[in-house]
Amino acid sequence: MLKNWIKIFLYQVKNNKLFTALNILGLSIGIAGIIFAILYRNDEEGYNAWNPEKDNVFQVINDLGGNNVWATNISQTGNLLKTTSDHVTDYCYIEDWYAQENITYKGKNYFTEKITDAQPSFFNFFPFEFIKGSAKNAIGPNAMAISEKTAKAIFGDEDPIGKEVTCTQTVYVIKGVYRIPGKSSFSPEVVTGKMDSKLERDKDQWGNFSHALLLKLKNPEDKDKVAQQVQNIYFEYRTKKYAKDMGITPEQHQKIYGKTKVVLEPLSGLRLHSLTSGTPEGMGNYQFLMIMVGLSVLILILSVVNYVNLATAGAIKRAKEVGVRKILGASKANVIKQFVFETVITAIIAILLALVIVELSLPYYNEFLGKELVIHGMQFYTQLVAIFVVVIIVAGIFPAVYVSNFETLKVLKGNFGRSKSGIWLRNGMLVLQFAIASFFITGSYIVYSQVHAMSTKDLGFKGDQILEVNYASEDNFENFTEAEFFASLKKAGHRYEMIKQELSKVKGVKGVSLGSFSFGGGANSSSGYMYKKLNIQGKNMLMDFNTLDMLGVKLKEGRNISPNFASDTVTSILINETAARMLKEKDILGKVVDWNDKKFTIIGIVKDFHVDGPQTEIPPMTFFHYKTVDWMLLNVSQLFVKIDPEQTEEAIAGIEKFWKSHVDSQNPFRYEFANKNFARTYENYVKQKNLFSLLNIVVILIALFGLFALASYSIQRRMKEIAIRKTLGAETSVLLRELSKQYVLFCLAGFVITIFPAYFLLNMWLENFAYRIDITVEPFLIGFVALLLLTLMVVLSRAYQATRIDVLKYLKYE
Repeated sequence: MLKNWIKIFLYQVKNNKLFTALNILGLSIGIAGIIFAILYRNDEEGYNAWNPEKDNVFQVINDLGGNNVWATNISQTGNLLKTTSDHVTDYCYIEDWYAQENITYKGKNYFTEKITDAQPSFFNFFPFEFIKGSAKNAIGPNAMAISEKTAKAIFGDEDPIGKEVTCTQTVYVIKGVYRIPGKSSFSPEVVTGKMDSKLERDKDQWGNFSHALLLKLKNPEDKDKVAQQVQNIYFEYRTKKYAKDMGITPEQHQKIYGKTKVVLEPLSGLRLHSLTSGTPEGMGNYQFLMIMVGLSVLILILSVVNYVNLATAGAIKRAKEVGVRKILGASKANVIKQFVFETVITAIIAILLALVIVELSLPYYNEFLGKELVIHGMQFYTQLVAIFVVVIIVAGIFPAVYVSNFETLKVLKGNFGRSKSGIWLRNGMLVLQFAIASFFITGSYIVYSQVHAMSTKDLGFKGDQILEVNYASEDNFENFTEAEFFASLKKAGHRYEMIKQELSKVKGVKGVSLGSFSFGGGANSSSGYMYKKLNIQGKNMLMDFNTLDMLGVKLKEGRNISPNFASDTVTSILINETAARMLKEKDILGKVVDWNDKKFTIIGIVKDFHVDGPQTEIPPMTFFHYKTVDWMLLNVSQLFVKIDPEQTEEAIAGIEKFWKSHVDSQNPFRYEFANKNFARTYENYVKQKNLFSLLNIVVILIALFGLFALASYSIQRRMKEIAIRKTLGAETSVLLRELSKQYVLFCLAGFVITIFPAYFLLNMWLENFAYRIDITVEPFLIGFVALLLLTLMVVLSRAYQATRIDVLKYLKYE
């Protein structure tokens, strides 16, 4: 029996090459789309999945209000929790970023981009596989653990254990070599153990949120209780202390400054569901994941509907075959099994073709996402089998039942008419195809418009010829005395002046400045200040006299800081328009604010400009000269260098030469143009736009396949009617209008169906942006017109072929 079914299937393929090709191609494209989405989802969901502690470990997140959500914490919180809470079994402070430094061994430097510092308990929270040494004593003040990859790069075939290396001016002994079993939110190549000394240094600084804090709980259900305990610690040791210093009650302090809300986020959800990016591996984009999965499911639905339409359209040619088989004794169940079997073969071929498409496209897909996805794993193959089963059930059952219900005598007489319910179902599927295609066309236009608006928005600065050069202090401040600390700060100021003076001599360099902020990365620190009982949590924008002019940032009122005024490096500050609005004062110039233990006078208002990204609301900013608050030199992470556009290559080469010989000969010279750095902040949305555009093309193609199939089916049924109309003198234009008008109605119905979901979903997507476009009627009109034109193009071309028939062929038996 199977042999016979295979022969029939091959015969049908041979005689219906176009329909078969459209069937398989449409189905394989839909399956390929869902495979891409599954690979991306598995990778994102796989973060920390290997970690047996993932459900018991929580990161402490602090919401200070005013969009200030921090993953960093106060140094004493962990110890106080460990000694007072019955719910916390252990804690670990760790840096929530990676340092990039050279590791020196036997006089040779090895540049490493993923160095972190943590407490010795780190490997209790992330139980990496140790291939050499032990996790118990792997890190300490002078002990370092390294990854297997780093060990191979530095030591080759040597045994690293016990070897001495130098990093950040400190000699470390290698105590362990580990292997990370899978994707992890903390995946350092090097782990050092100086965190305890940092915590000791900051133990009395209850306003200093500096390091990530991980807690291990006995029972994950107690996370809200522990969060409340952290808030109680803040109230007892922070709020009461500051309120006493200010001469007010703790309740009054909370009314003025607000109350910090603490949230404990499980390690298992940090990648996709965190309130803020608090891990060095960064956050995944959960919305992008849902968009990709949702669109891929829509395309698969479209492909399956397209397959059903093509199958039912082709069934008319096999009606007599079914009639003959029934005359010869085939049961209805036997006919259903045969057609389901053919669907199974088609689905297998489609899946194999989809895997080929995915494998060939995977390098481009990985580049698009910045991933290293591969097709492997039991989870993926299980999901692939599930896709196969769903496709067989949805795409195979209906056409098989449809064909098996042909009435034997009628089909043998040439009457292939079906029930009205069957016609309504097919037309309904076509309307669904139109609705999905309309959604993609409209959505693609809106997404493009929003991304275009972001990329062309006036950002308030000019960064096209501004280099951001990575810049770090020469000194390691960790074990300095207070006198040494301030001496080093003074030295850092002299070093910057020297660099500025020498770089200004490089041909093509038009200006040099420093900053405690980067375009796309925002400001490195934030401090609150008071004015008439109003508390403003401003971003600290350290700068030089020429910084604003060099960056093309304008002043709205007042004046810039100037070397002509001695007070401008002592008590003068500028604020931006956002901060000025929050202060609720008509004339804020000359007013004095209380900033920590200092009083500063506002001398100017800076026009708002973006530093975090065009999709993010501009925060309040406070601008200081770098000598005004000397410790802020610790926050300087880059220099701004303005270069002549006609001497770009020469200027960069000169800067690099000077940098390597006089500034930092150990580490690579790293820079980026400010505008390109900034563009990365909305790179994900550009990717979403590109994804929507690509899928839009795919959807239109699949929808047109289905339209071609149903148009062919419908027109085939009406060939006698067309022949009679032609015999009675009907003109071609009349026939074309008659044959195509129902598809115009279907197109209109699909468009109407998609209006509300498209508006609702895309409006939800636009809520991600502080500066967004409004959804107007234009995208919907463009979507409808584009879809209508494509529909008429396909239907009229097929209908025109039908009007060129030989009428005798269809009327000779009448």
